[in-house]
Amino acid sequence: MSAATVFVARLAGAGVFDAAGERMGKVRDVVTVPRRDAPPRVVGLVVEDRGRQRVFLSIGRVLSIGGGQLIASAISDRRFSQRGSERLLLADVLGRQVTLRDGTTAVLEDLSISERGPGEWEVDELFLRKPKTSPFGKGPSLLARWGDVQAAVDAEHDTEHLVASLDDLPAADAASAMLDLPQQRMIEVAEDLSDDRLADILEEMHEDRQVEILAALEDDRVADVLDQMEPDDAADLIAHMTPERGETLLELMDPDEADDVRMLLAFGADTAGGLMTTEPIIVASDATVAEALALIRRHEVAPALAAAICVTLPPYEAPTGRFLGMVHFQRLLRYPPNERVGTLLDDQIEPVLASASAAEVTRELAAYNLVSVPVVDAAGRLVGVVTIDDVLDHLLPEDWRAQEEASRG
Repeated sequence: MSAATVFVARLAGAGVFDAAGERMGKVRDVVTVPRRDAPPRVVGLVVEDRGRQRVFLSIGRVLSIGGGQLIASAISDRRFSQRGSERLLLADVLGRQVTLRDGTTAVLEDLSISERGPGEWEVDELFLRKPKTSPFGKGPSLLARWGDVQAAVDAEHDTEHLVASLDDLPAADAASAMLDLPQQRMIEVAEDLSDDRLADILEEMHEDRQVEILAALEDDRVADVLDQMEPDDAADLIAHMTPERGETLLELMDPDEADDVRMLLAFGADTAGGLMTTEPIIVASDATVAEALALIRRHEVAPALAAAICVTLPPYEAPTGRFLGMVHFQRLLRYPPNERVGTLLDDQIEPVLASASAAEVTRELAAYNLVSVPVVDAAGRLVGVVTIDDVLDHLLPEDWRAQEEASRG
C-alpha cells in the first residue's frame, strides 16, 4: 500500500519494480514543477534502468511507494531530459540554504512529498538544520512547510511563474491564456509545461493551433504529449499533420496508445468510429458493483465516461470480446456492493456500429437521454464509446473556440 508521506532522501536508490515483482531500476531523483501560492507538484521520478540509462517515470504510473521500494506500471525507454521549469529535489534543492520568514537561515537537509489524491503528489514538509550554536555537535533541526521559507530554490523566471499560474486554471481557460501570448512566448510556455498538462490544454484548442505549437517541439516531446491525450483527440490532431510527420510520431508513441490512434484514424471523421474514444470503463459480467464503482472513482476518468460501464466477454480492452451491455452509474448505486453487474444490464441500450453516421449516433443519444453510446464492430466486439462531449465537438462549428475567444475580448 502506498505511503501517504515519503522523505525524498530515503527514496534515493530505492528499487523500482513492476506489479509482478520484476525489478526495473532504481530511483535517482524526484522531478517537480513550481506552482503559484502552493508547494511544488511532483510530476515524476528519474529512474536508472537496468541498462544504467536515466529515464523518466511519470508519477501517474506509480502504483505504490513504501517499504524502501516503489511499484510502477511501466517506465519509459527514453533518456530523461530536464526541462526549464522542472526542479530535481535531490540534485537542485537539497543542501541549499534557505531563509525563514523570521529572517533566520537554515540548510535544507531533507523534505517530504505527500499524496493528496490518486497520482497527485506535492512537496510537504522541509527538514531544516540551523547553524551551530556551539563548536560541538550539529545545529538544531526543525520541520517547516514550503510556505514558511522565503526561497527554497533560485528565483523563478517569468516563464516559470506563467507556467505555475496556468497550472491553477481550468484547461479551457489556460488554453485561452496561452493563445493570447505572443508566438515565441507561447512556445516557451509549451516547452515548460508538463506533458499531461500540455495535453489537457491542447485538447481545448483548434487543431490548427495545436499543430502550430507542436511544430516547434521535438518529435520525442510531441510523442510524449500525444501519449497523454485522449486517443480521439490525438487522432484528430495527427490527421491535421502531414502523413510523414504523423507516421513518425506514431512510431515514437507508446505502442498501446499508438494502436488506439491508428484504429481511430481508419474511420471517417463523421462516423461513430471517428467520434468515439477507445478507453471506456470495461468489466466482466461477474464483476461486482463494488469493483465497478472503484473503477468509476479513478481520477483520470472523464465524467461522461464515468456515467456508465461496459460489460463484455474477455479480453477487456478494446476491441474486446463480445459486447454484452451497459450499466449506468445511477443503477449501480441502487444495488448492494456484492451484486454482479451482469444482472444489471440496461436492455434498452443498443450499440451502434463503428460505421454508423454521426447523425445516427446523435439520434441514439437524444432518443434515450444517454451521456454515452457503445460502439461495436461487425463481429459485435466493443471498440469504444461515443460521449455527448464527442458529439458536441462534432456539431459545433470548427471555429467555435475562436468565436468564444473573440466574444470574451
